[in-house]
Parts: sequence; C-alpha cells; structure tokens
Amino acid sequence: MTNFSDSQLLEIAVGIEASGQEFIWVVKKENNEKEEWLPKGFKQRMEAIGGFVTHCGWNSIHEAVSAGVPMITWQVSAEQFYNEKFVTQILGIGVVVGAQKWSTFEEDSVKREASVKREAIEKALTRIMVGGEAEKIRSKAKALGEMATRVVQEGGSSFSDMNALIEDLRSLRA
Repeated sequence: MTNFSDSQLLEIAVGIEASGQEFIWVVKKENNEKEEWLPKGFKQRMEAIGGFVTHCGWNSIHEAVSAGVPMITWQVSAEQFYNEKFVTQILGIGVVVGAQKWSTFEEDSVKREASVKREAIEKALTRIMVGGEAEKIRSKAKALGEMATRVVQEGGSSFSDMNALIEDLRSLRA
C-alpha cells in the first residue's frame, strides 16, 4: 500500500549509506523497475545484512517485538502515529525517523517531494545501531522478545488462553 516517490527513495538510500550501517532493504519492484533513483554505484558500495524500519502497522510491530528487534519508526497514516509513540515513548524499543505528515497513496507518487530527508534517516539509523542509547534499546527489545516467546510456549498465558478458547468453543458444539 505504501509507495514512496523516487525522491523519497533517493533520500532513504543516501541516508542509509551515510549512516555506515549494514542493512536489508526491500523495495517493491512494481513501481521502481528501473531503479533510476538509486545513487550511482549504491549497490556496489552497500552490503545488505540487517536492520528494521517499520511503518508502525500493528502486525509489523508484533513481528518485531516477537523477534526481539529494535525498530526505526516511519509512520504513514491512520493509527500508525499512535503506535509509533507506543513503540518509542512507552516501550522504548525504537527511534523516530521524523515522519510528520499523514500520507495518501492516491497522490502522484512520482512527483512528490521527499517528506523525510537523508539526514533524519542517517540519524535514526545511527541512533539505533551505535552507542549507549542503541544498547539500551536493543536490550529492551530483546527482553520483550523473550517475554513474547515465553507466553506462547506451553504454560504461558497466551498458550493457556488459546487452549481455554478452544475448549470453550468445543463445549458449544456439544
């Protein structure tokens, strides 16, 4: 559903490269077949290894928490702006990239200007990957991931609640 403009993709690419961090970056091919927006030589200079930027949809947040992964939050629309605050301010397992504007995807995605600049992307990547703040965020994310794993294992609250729900549904059939 999210289609970034070529100018925004360029800002992301330059911000990632400037951060000096290793990463995995997936870009939908349907809108970016030619990859003309990539800086010259980008693929040769950058090596893809790890990193997670989320639009702050609830499923993405659940996946990141379950994996114990810290997040860079780039909310786009709807409840994602509230979810971003939950991830960064309440849970403390993410940093904000600085998206301020609610986007609609019917806009001309090719002509739009980038709403988040390369400096903000570089800063967010550096904050989540390097230094004491990054260690603290990673530690919290790992602890939440371990908790998420425990609750779905036998004896965990989610495991028990799911079994109780199944038993309740079975009793209704009888």
